[in-house]
Amino acid sequence: MKALVINCTLKVSPEPSNTEALASVVAGRLAEQGVEVSSVRAVDLKIAPGVVTDAGDGDEWPEVHERILDSQILVMASPTWLGRPSSVAQRVLERMDAMLSETDDQGRPVAYNRVAGVVVTGNEDGAHHVISEISGALADIGFTIPGQAWTYWHLGPGPGPDYLDEQKGRDWAHSTGRTMADNLLGVARALSERPLQATG
Repeated sequence: MKALVINCTLKVSPEPSNTEALASVVAGRLAEQGVEVSSVRAVDLKIAPGVVTDAGDGDEWPEVHERILDSQILVMASPTWLGRPSSVAQRVLERMDAMLSETDDQGRPVAYNRVAGVVVTGNEDGAHHVISEISGALADIGFTIPGQAWTYWHLGPGPGPDYLDEQKGRDWAHSTGRTMADNLLGVARALSERPLQATG
């Protein structure tokens, strides 16, 4: 079983990422259970705008696309900015839109029989909105979204400290993240044993 974490922070490497730090809790739990976990920080790549799988010379999205198709579990991780997913998360979802027209060798959408969940951080409110926007988009593309396949950290409305600078709220976010990992893995295993079939 493989999992891919796409970190949609606005911070380029090697700048510390609050979103990466919380996503690592989910990744760690999956790894404890034998899942091979890899990650990508999307902002470090040249990902062209658009809704195609390959935008041509210099576009680094095709490699990410292949890594998604090589995984049974996808974790999308985004900070909250102005109450919404990051612009990087939006670009990633737009590029994933091309998957709607891609099918496997049995005629199923390529996202079928893959599960996805969402990790959100931010020192402002809006985490549930970000979770719903990303989860809804992933479900449209064909991913299965298990119950409670998300975790988030924030300290309520208004500006405040960042995740890496504050211990308050971490226990809940970590516990919820571990449950998220368990739910993702449980449903991924179920789908591997009894996969969804192509519909009429």
